[in-house]
Amino acid sequence: MDSMREIILDDPGWLIVVKALLVFVFCVVCTLMAIWFERRIVARMQLRLGPNRVGKFGLLQSLADGVKLALKEDVIPAAADKLVFIIAPIISATTCFMAFAVIPMSGPVTMFGQETAFQLTDIPVGVLYILSVASVGVYGIVLAGWSSGSTYPLLGGLRSSAQVISYEIAMGLSLVAVFLYAGSMSTIDIVDAQDQFWYAIVLFPSFIIYAISMVGETNRAPFDLAEAEGELVGGFHTEYSSLKFALFFLAEYVNIVGVSALATTLFLGGYNAPPGLGFTESWLGGWFTFIWFFIKVTLFFFVFVWLRGTLPRLRYDQFMQFGWKVLIPANIAWIMVVAVLRYFTLNGASRTSILIFGGAVLVIFLIGSSLYERAKAKKIEIEQSSVDAPAPFPVPELPMKISTFTVPRAERERE
Repeated sequence: MDSMREIILDDPGWLIVVKALLVFVFCVVCTLMAIWFERRIVARMQLRLGPNRVGKFGLLQSLADGVKLALKEDVIPAAADKLVFIIAPIISATTCFMAFAVIPMSGPVTMFGQETAFQLTDIPVGVLYILSVASVGVYGIVLAGWSSGSTYPLLGGLRSSAQVISYEIAMGLSLVAVFLYAGSMSTIDIVDAQDQFWYAIVLFPSFIIYAISMVGETNRAPFDLAEAEGELVGGFHTEYSSLKFALFFLAEYVNIVGVSALATTLFLGGYNAPPGLGFTESWLGGWFTFIWFFIKVTLFFFVFVWLRGTLPRLRYDQFMQFGWKVLIPANIAWIMVVAVLRYFTLNGASRTSILIFGGAVLVIFLIGSSLYERAKAKKIEIEQSSVDAPAPFPVPELPMKISTFTVPRAERERE
């Protein structure tokens, strides 16, 4: 939308600073509320009460936790690289805020007497900018694990780097179909291209793959293998305390809000109202579009909480196998299908040709699924037969019960 882009690019410098401050406050407040929301929802799922003592309904519990972390002793291990140890949480906490610079949170509104939009700027490759900033944020986790001078944080950092790289590939590939349909990488153009149908419906496989990838990208359950308590104590931030640990905590939740905001922008029409409710966009001087944006982000965050409260943690080999052998191949196949369909649409192909191509793709998918299931069943059968097969050499049976006896006292005395 050229008019909205021109409005944003014509903002005076002081207004950009004000909007940047508002974005920062929005992310911090969302983090405080998200922690409370998650604890309350998980408590309901587990038939508990959750926080209910600090403030009405426990609303100030997150603020109390922040004050507690700030007052704790700040400990740096003797074996740690102190400079890198201090810089690592700063990298993670700053990069997660930078992604919001190109995310449109509202339509045209009036702010301090100036016509603008709740978006800092717009660039032609806005989505690539977000992906690049998210990639830099991984360095904070890797450096935190390496600089701690401890084994478990190092393993957690290595796990996180491999995990994020694997699932960033799947996430990036899931966005290719969006670029093909929108014809742009600008977030404003992508939102404007969804004026009739949301891409969550038109590009449903891409939406599902992105939704799975963003959980792996943010190290959240059931993909929180970089912080697995049963294996790595606390993962990459085991040696951190006080405000440094709070920065990692803040970065995790701001990242969740960030990937949810990106999913809203790319697949749910951004700040636009759902179909049939477009008349609400003019309410409150246009600020009601921000309310729609916030509702969609909250729904995505609820999915994060729902997954954490219901699914067990995967094994690391299962997790990596799912990323490389399922998500990435499925992504590549789907991109090929979308590219051909887009080519047919842009070149005016008949509906019959498109239906024939779609039917052929469906038949190939069903045949491939059938062959995969047969191969899987055969593999299980071979494994079962190998377990039940007799040993190649005789193995003596072990006694099921070992008889015990006591030496009489007279014999012990003679000895």
